[in-house]
Amino acid sequence: MEEEEKENIQFELTNELLEEVETLVTAQEDKTLQHLLQEFHYADIAEILDELNLEQAIYVIKLLDSETTSDILKELDEDNREKVLKNLTAKEIAEEVEELDTDDAADIIAELPEERQQDVISRIEDEEHKEEIQELLAYDEDTAGGLMAKELVKVYETWTVAGCMRRIRGQAKEVTRVHSIYVVNKEEKLIGRLSLKDLITAKSDQKISELVKVNVDFVNVNEDVEEVARLMAKYDLEAIPVIESDDNKVLLGRITIDDIVDVMKEEAERDYQMAAGITGDVDSDDSILQLTKARLPWLFLGLVGGIGAFLIMEEFKGLFTGKAIILFFFTPLIAAMAGNVGVQSSAIIVQGLVNDEVKGSINGRLLKEMLLAALNGIVLAIVLFLFIWAVEKDVTTALAISVSLVAVIIVAGLIGTFVPLFLDKRGIDPAIATGPFITTSNDILGILLYFWIAKMILGI
Repeated sequence: MEEEEKENIQFELTNELLEEVETLVTAQEDKTLQHLLQEFHYADIAEILDELNLEQAIYVIKLLDSETTSDILKELDEDNREKVLKNLTAKEIAEEVEELDTDDAADIIAELPEERQQDVISRIEDEEHKEEIQELLAYDEDTAGGLMAKELVKVYETWTVAGCMRRIRGQAKEVTRVHSIYVVNKEEKLIGRLSLKDLITAKSDQKISELVKVNVDFVNVNEDVEEVARLMAKYDLEAIPVIESDDNKVLLGRITIDDIVDVMKEEAERDYQMAAGITGDVDSDDSILQLTKARLPWLFLGLVGGIGAFLIMEEFKGLFTGKAIILFFFTPLIAAMAGNVGVQSSAIIVQGLVNDEVKGSINGRLLKEMLLAALNGIVLAIVLFLFIWAVEKDVTTALAISVSLVAVIIVAGLIGTFVPLFLDKRGIDPAIATGPFITTSNDILGILLYFWIAKMILGI
């Protein structure tokens, strides 16, 4: 009860607390420091260590017991964890990962250089734990196998309820949270799951085969992690079993909701960066060179788009005479509307694709977007028409610009819808369509349409 209350207290990292920890580390007041930190959850201690310098963070990690520091390590900022691991011996890292579930242990070891990985693994004393970690390291990190943990509660269909209860007690000691009890046959193939309520209320001599629920969701070990996340979100699953293949349903492990939350967070961050025109996995603490490599390709695309817009305007420079000179001043508005509408359309489609909400044919989606864009375009065009007419007193010019706006918005909406759908069909991440790619393409096409339609209506 005391532990639950401690974990439920809202933690806030203050300057006063940070200064107190730094002072205790400097003075090497080990007992006082241990007493202070034992009041906090390991995730909170990780937050404190992220703010300390490397030497101080390592001092605290070596001071605390492995059971605590192993959990702290997995919560540390990735860059800080990398620095800490470099300053720990292979033996010390092995002691840490032995305290972790196999999935977390494999994740930490995977961050090490290949030669050091083998050194750390060789120093793990628990042979079963070692073999399971090596098995997980063999899977691609973007698959269910790379995400699963080997710890689970497994029972055989031939067991009685009494025998099952005895064995479950032993297995549960190795599992942090018992989300489900999985039932297998003698070939270790997944049959179904067992309800804890049914197990408790059943007669002690009943066979597990009489209680098993055969309708159980599962994923194969090579399933993409995004598909696993979608499946667990759709069916509100706290955990899902992982099998060898759809044909061979040998139970290999399980994936829990906390791992899926991490996947969804990483995917959201990656898509956000792609939408903003940043390639690669970078953050604000990366070097100037790394950030430049991530940003420059899309900025170059923007430069090419700007040159394209210039060439189009150069081609139509004959329009910029007399009353038609006003067309020049509305060019930024047309370009901005094209870019905004395209990004809006693509963002909605990408969101729908991620959530598996986009159904039906591409033609149906395009028709719906065309009607929506037309409605929005007409409303905006009426407002723009009235403004130009009131300012310039020229109906023809107002009509030319307003009609161009409607056409530009419709085309931008169609491009913003078609491109992510097309990319998704080709197996390319559609998030790429929500950034500078859509904005630049719509800017160029929007300006081209604008001058072409205006030229026809004005008869120039």
